[in-house]
Amino acid sequence: MELKTQARSVTGKKVKTLRKEGFIPAELYGKGIENKHISVSEKDFAKVFKEAGENTVINLALDEKENLPVMIADVHFDNLTNKFLSVDFHKIRMDEKIEAEIPVELVGDAPAAKRGLVVVKVMNEISVSAIPAKLPHKFEVDISKITEEGDSIHIKDLKVEKDVKILSPEDSVIVIANKIEEEKEEPAPQAVEENPQAAETPAETEGGKE
Repeated sequence: MELKTQARSVTGKKVKTLRKEGFIPAELYGKGIENKHISVSEKDFAKVFKEAGENTVINLALDEKENLPVMIADVHFDNLTNKFLSVDFHKIRMDEKIEAEIPVELVGDAPAAKRGLVVVKVMNEISVSAIPAKLPHKFEVDISKITEEGDSIHIKDLKVEKDVKILSPEDSVIVIANKIEEEKEEPAPQAVEENPQAAETPAETEGGKE
């Protein structure tokens, strides 16, 4: 998967011009290289980000001769429009293990849900260590065997390749079936009686005149 870039000289608030032209300001950093200010096509990045996420190796094309293996380290969004504001790319070595957070995706239908239970996804991501080429894109967790209250799937139940080391505790619960808690009715507030004497205060007159 390749993503073309171009060098950028504008920084600070001036990057608004880049965004209007359909580009995202980005930073490239990593061991053995100088930090570089670059920009990427918003359209091209959106496609790559959808397919790769933050745990897949991307070939970043700096020019016609230089390609670097990178991973998306951070993405900043506009809270109102949800458009990309900036991106950080981290150069990696393909022969060195790295740590990454791999997303969890539930697949299948849980019979417990049809019985009125709620299937709770406890973990959204799982920490792993592996060389970049071996990093899983996601963990698919089959919930079709969750039938009764208390049925759960733990990290130790996952099947992973021998080259992938899971760093999260093996007893961690990924998904579990629970009862739907009924909302407790709060007691109605009791009326508070006012002190009639406190409510009756004599009217003050100025100089004895009304």
